[in-house]
Amino acid sequence: MSLVAEGVSVRFGGLSANDGVSFTLEPGEIVGLIGPNGAGKTTLVNVLSGFQRLSAGEVHLDGRPFASAPPDAFARAGIARTFQAVRLFKQFSVSENLEVSLVANGLSRSRARERAKALLTEFLPGDRGRMPAGALTYGEERKVGIARALALEPRYLLLDEPAAGMAAAEVEDLRQAIVRIRVTYDCGILVVEHNMALIFALCDRIHVLGSGRTLAIGSPDEISANTKVRDAYLGVSENASA
Repeated sequence: MSLVAEGVSVRFGGLSANDGVSFTLEPGEIVGLIGPNGAGKTTLVNVLSGFQRLSAGEVHLDGRPFASAPPDAFARAGIARTFQAVRLFKQFSVSENLEVSLVANGLSRSRARERAKALLTEFLPGDRGRMPAGALTYGEERKVGIARALALEPRYLLLDEPAAGMAAAEVEDLRQAIVRIRVTYDCGILVVEHNMALIFALCDRIHVLGSGRTLAIGSPDEISANTKVRDAYLGVSENASA
């Protein structure tokens, strides 16, 4: 059982956003996806969640071809994702934001309320669920976005720059939350991120993209020791754009 991309290419006119990329995400592992701006990271996430059609290649979910399925079919099959912009309903409470998502995905109002309460206990303890979403801090908004993606207990979770704009303390809190998600849900987690300290502390494997192509795949130690990767992407600082 795995989420697999094979030879994925995505072209926009004469521009290749992905060029023959192959990628695998297994249940229970955390994989980091790094590369400079324009490397094709978000395009690959869009492919893996059904939001981008392929120019060439295949996507398989548990051995079944899935590339031509719409995003809702990916979601029903157990693939959830976050977006760089959380887009909460600011006038609704935090709990109501989760309930709306759950009802839209087929849960009853009572079941959605129960599930939202459980998620908020995990991600925003205390009485934060009753407050308007517009009153949340930036880091809390990102957590609600992850909670919303977890609402239907996916088997694969794709996180697109979850630490963007966070302070150091919020990043560490996020790291701990992602580790808990792996344990609680036993799902495969893909983390697209520019924060190298987070990626190296969190991930089992790291996949490096450059100009739409795979530059390297390996453990954090292997990627750290890869001269080409280190010189090109990791040599400025641990939080440099990757």
